Order: sequence, then structure tokens, then C-alpha cells
Amino acid sequence: MTAPHAAGDVPVMPLPELTLPALRQAVATLVPSRLPEFFNDMQAAFVRAGDEDSVTPIRMFYRQWGVVIEIERHPHTAARLHAAERAVDDPDPDTRARAIREAGEIVRAAHRELAGG
Repeated sequence: MTAPHAAGDVPVMPLPELTLPALRQAVATLVPSRLPEFFNDMQAAFVRAGDEDSVTPIRMFYRQWGVVIEIERHPHTAARLHAAERAVDDPDPDTRARAIREAGEIVRAAHRELAGG
């Protein structure tokens, strides 16, 4: 399995709290181009929470964007993920399979980090 973060892949900022203001600021700092997606996901989570009378969709939204930030705050890790995402469209099935494994490992490692290691 691939290491979650390469040696020397120092985070460019601390992991923020999983709160709306902290996550919004982190997205604005690290991946401002994704702010519209962040706000769309936030709106959908709050609507779903109201429809379901549950806070679970909001917690899932925080977790989803916490994973994004955990990855993006490590430049080398983020670059690996983005390369894997691009390689998923490669015509070679072996290249696609490697890309899917790499992306999955990176995302799972980010989930583990959010869960406390």
C-alpha cells in the first residue's frame, strides 16, 4: 500500500475543525475553484437534513469536505490524487486500474487521518 503522505510532504496548513466556517476558509485557501461545489454540497446537505429530520447529512458533508482538505493540504498527495483522477480516463486498462487503486488509497488514508490515525 502507498504511504498516505510522502516524506517531506509537509501540510501547508493545519487540519481545520470540521465546522462550516473552518472548512469554508480552508476550501477558500487551498482550492478556491471548488467553492461553488462546496456551497452546492452544503445546500444539498442542509436540505436533505431537513427532509430527513436528521443531522447525518450535515455530518457527512463535514466529513466529505474534511477529506478534501486533508488531501489538498499536502501538495504532493494532492498532486498524486489529481494525476490518478486524470489517469482513470486512460485507454490502457492497467493504467486505469492502477489509478483507481492509487486514488482509493489516498482517499482511505485521508479518512483514517480524520478518524484520528
